[in-house]
This record gives sequence, C-alpha cells and structure tokens, in this order.
Amino acid sequence: MEVYVCIGSACHLKGSYDIIKLMKEHIAKNHLEDQVHLNASFCLGHCTDGVCIKVEDQLVTGLNPNNFEQIFSKYILEECVKDGSDSSAAGI
Repeated sequence: MEVYVCIGSACHLKGSYDIIKLMKEHIAKNHLEDQVHLNASFCLGHCTDGVCIKVEDQLVTGLNPNNFEQIFSKYILEECVKDGSDSSAAGI
C-alpha cells in the first residue's frame, strides 16, 4: 500500500510533519512496515482542507492529531487486514 502525505506549504503549516511522525509510529506499532510504504508528496490540490494524504488512489483531507487514529484505522489498518496483508493486526 502506498501512502503519500502532503508536505506542500499549506499542509506544512497545518502540521503535515506531525502527521508523518504519527504515521511512522502507527505503522511500526501495527507491524505494517512491509505492507505500507510512506512517502512525502508536494501539493495534492486541497490546500484549504487541512493536511491531506493519499492512500493508493483515495484522497483523504483534514487530518490532524485529533482525528489521526480514526483515519489511520479506516483507510490503512482496516485495508491491510481486509487484504490479509497482516493478520496479526486484526485484534488491534
């Protein structure tokens, strides 16, 4: 799974580096290092919507530390479990 975190000017100012840190922590905590490839990306085109990420071909906007875990679970963790990529994460 390819995950891109926008580090363009607007997202940078809204905390994209905090999101990258949380993303790295949660990928490691859930043992997804072999399934999730984290990338930085310049502008994803939604500068007014908060920090943006792209998970495969799906754009997710408005990330912040308060909603990060919910979004990580929905768009990354659940997809890895559904694909059978990491059966050990099913109980998390």
